[in-house]
Amino acid sequence: VQLQASGGGLVQAGRSLRLSCAASGIVFRNDNMGWYRQAPGKQRELVAAITLAGSTTYADSVKGRFTISRDNAKNTVYLQMSRLELEDTAVYYCNRHRNYRALLAGTQDYWGQGTLVTVSS
Repeated sequence: VQLQASGGGLVQAGRSLRLSCAASGIVFRNDNMGWYRQAPGKQRELVAAITLAGSTTYADSVKGRFTISRDNAKNTVYLQMSRLELEDTAVYYCNRHRNYRALLAGTQDYWGQGTLVTVSS
Protein backbone atom coordinates (compact mmCIF):
# COMPACT_ATOMS: atom_id res chain seq x y z
CA VAL A 1 0.00 0.00 0.00
CA GLN A 2 1.22 3.45 -0.89
CA LEU A 3 -0.54 6.68 -0.07
CA GLN A 4 1.19 9.76 -1.42
CA ALA A 5 -0.18 13.09 -0.30
CA SER A 6 0.80 16.23 -2.19
CA GLY A 7 -0.23 19.81 -2.78
CA GLY A 8 0.79 21.39 0.49
CA GLY A 9 2.68 24.64 0.80
CA LEU A 10 2.75 28.11 2.30
CA VAL A 11 -0.46 30.06 1.84
CA GLN A 12 -1.94 33.24 3.27
CA ALA A 13 -4.93 33.10 5.55
CA GLY A 14 -8.17 33.34 3.64
CA ARG A 15 -6.76 31.67 0.55
CA SER A 16 -7.41 28.21 -0.89
CA LEU A 17 -5.35 25.11 -1.49
CA ARG A 18 -6.10 21.68 -2.92
CA LEU A 19 -4.45 18.54 -1.63
CA SER A 20 -4.26 15.29 -3.56
CA CYS A 21 -3.56 11.76 -2.41
CA ALA A 22 -2.67 9.07 -4.91
CA ALA A 23 -3.22 5.52 -3.72
CA SER A 24 -1.61 2.38 -5.07
CA GLY A 25 -1.53 -1.22 -3.98
CA ILE A 26 -5.21 -1.20 -3.04
CA VAL A 27 -8.52 -1.61 -4.81
CA PHE A 28 -9.32 2.06 -4.40
CA ARG A 29 -13.00 1.86 -5.23
CA ASN A 30 -13.50 -0.61 -2.37
CA ASP A 31 -12.02 1.64 0.29
CA ASN A 32 -13.37 4.51 2.32
CA MET A 33 -10.86 7.38 2.30
CA GLY A 34 -9.99 10.05 4.79
CA TRP A 35 -7.84 13.12 5.35
CA TYR A 36 -6.20 13.72 8.69
CA ARG A 37 -3.87 16.35 10.05
CA GLN A 38 -1.36 16.75 12.83
CA ALA A 39 -0.39 20.17 14.06
CA PRO A 40 2.82 20.73 16.05
CA GLY A 41 2.43 19.45 19.57
CA LYS A 42 -1.02 18.02 18.92
CA GLN A 43 -2.47 14.62 18.19
CA ARG A 44 -3.47 13.62 14.70
CA GLU A 45 -7.13 14.30 14.01
CA LEU A 46 -9.63 13.44 11.33
CA VAL A 47 -10.38 16.31 8.96
CA ALA A 48 -12.73 14.73 6.43
CA ALA A 49 -13.79 11.30 5.21
CA ILE A 50 -15.64 9.93 2.23
CA THR A 51 -17.35 6.57 1.78
CA LEU A 52 -17.36 4.28 -1.23
CA ALA A 53 -20.66 5.85 -2.26
CA GLY A 54 -19.49 9.41 -1.78
CA SER A 55 -21.06 10.28 1.57
CA THR A 56 -18.89 12.63 3.58
CA THR A 57 -18.01 13.48 7.17
CA TYR A 58 -16.22 16.61 8.32
CA ALA A 59 -14.63 17.84 11.51
CA ASP A 60 -16.59 20.75 12.94
CA SER A 61 -13.59 23.03 12.56
CA VAL A 62 -13.56 22.66 8.76
CA LYS A 63 -17.26 22.33 7.91
CA GLY A 64 -18.24 24.75 5.20
CA ARG A 65 -14.60 25.45 4.29
CA PHE A 66 -13.16 22.08 3.20
CA THR A 67 -14.51 19.61 0.65
CA ILE A 68 -13.37 16.03 0.23
CA SER A 69 -13.87 14.23 -3.07
CA ARG A 70 -12.61 11.14 -4.83
CA ASP A 71 -11.86 10.05 -8.38
CA ASN A 72 -11.96 6.27 -8.56
CA ALA A 73 -10.62 6.28 -12.12
CA LYS A 74 -7.46 8.03 -10.90
CA ASN A 75 -7.20 6.27 -7.53
CA THR A 76 -7.04 9.71 -5.97
CA VAL A 77 -8.75 11.51 -3.14
CA TYR A 78 -8.75 15.29 -2.89
CA LEU A 79 -9.18 17.88 -0.17
CA GLN A 80 -10.21 21.32 -1.36
CA MET A 81 -9.45 23.78 1.41
CA SER A 82 -10.94 27.26 1.30
CA ARG A 83 -10.83 30.24 3.66
CA LEU A 84 -7.76 28.82 5.31
CA GLU A 85 -7.05 29.84 8.89
CA LEU A 86 -3.84 29.93 10.91
CA GLU A 87 -5.16 26.97 12.90
CA ASP A 88 -5.19 24.84 9.73
CA THR A 89 -1.39 24.73 9.77
CA ALA A 90 -0.43 21.05 10.02
CA VAL A 91 0.93 18.04 8.21
CA TYR A 92 -1.93 16.50 6.27
CA TYR A 93 -2.18 12.76 5.67
CA CYS A 94 -4.58 10.57 3.79
CA ASN A 95 -5.56 7.05 4.69
CA ARG A 96 -8.05 4.36 3.93
CA HIS A 97 -10.13 1.66 5.58
CA ARG A 98 -12.80 -0.79 4.52
CA ASN A 99 -14.67 -0.05 7.75
CA TYR A 100 -15.94 3.53 7.93
CA ARG A 101 -16.01 3.65 11.73
CA ALA A 102 -12.40 2.54 11.82
CA LEU A 103 -11.53 5.18 9.24
CA LEU A 104 -13.13 7.87 11.38
CA ALA A 105 -11.19 6.62 14.40
CA GLY A 106 -7.91 6.89 12.54
CA THR A 107 -6.34 3.82 14.13
CA GLN A 108 -4.60 2.53 11.01
CA ASP A 109 -1.11 1.13 11.44
CA TYR A 110 0.28 2.44 8.17
CA TRP A 111 0.60 6.14 7.48
CA GLY A 112 2.16 7.43 4.31
CA GLN A 113 4.14 10.58 3.98
CA GLY A 114 2.05 13.64 4.63
CA THR A 115 2.14 17.06 3.07
CA LEU A 116 2.80 20.22 5.07
CA VAL A 117 0.33 23.08 4.93
CA THR A 118 1.46 26.33 6.50
CA VAL A 119 -1.01 29.19 6.76
CA SER A 120 0.46 32.63 7.36
CA SER A 121 -1.17 35.86 8.43
